[in-house]
Amino acid sequence: MTPAELTACCLALNGTSSDAPFPRNPDITVFRVAEKIFAICALEDRPLKVSLKCDPEEAIRLREIHPEIVPGWHLNKRHWNTVTVAPLPARMVRELIEDSYDLVVAGLPRQERLRLDRP
Repeated sequence: MTPAELTACCLALNGTSSDAPFPRNPDITVFRVAEKIFAICALEDRPLKVSLKCDPEEAIRLREIHPEIVPGWHLNKRHWNTVTVAPLPARMVRELIEDSYDLVVAGLPRQERLRLDRP
């Protein structure tokens, strides 16, 4: 998966946006849904890595199976994984992005979730 494909995957999800909120690190892109972060990535870095929210039990399982998935760098390691994209199949990375998005959406107030469901 390329940086452009990762960006397209994140922005294809309903109600998402991206920005670079860190003045000291303008190369870091944050992907949000309803102003809540679900993915963080330095799109220019090689190897390409993305930090994603994850269910705590699933996070541990993924880290045990895939050496490319480690606890989130500078994030709550219980709820975030940092994923090195290149060695993993694009489909798996898309699923991890979608899972992160779904976790954030599930935590939104009901009214916010309803707004996302509208076309």
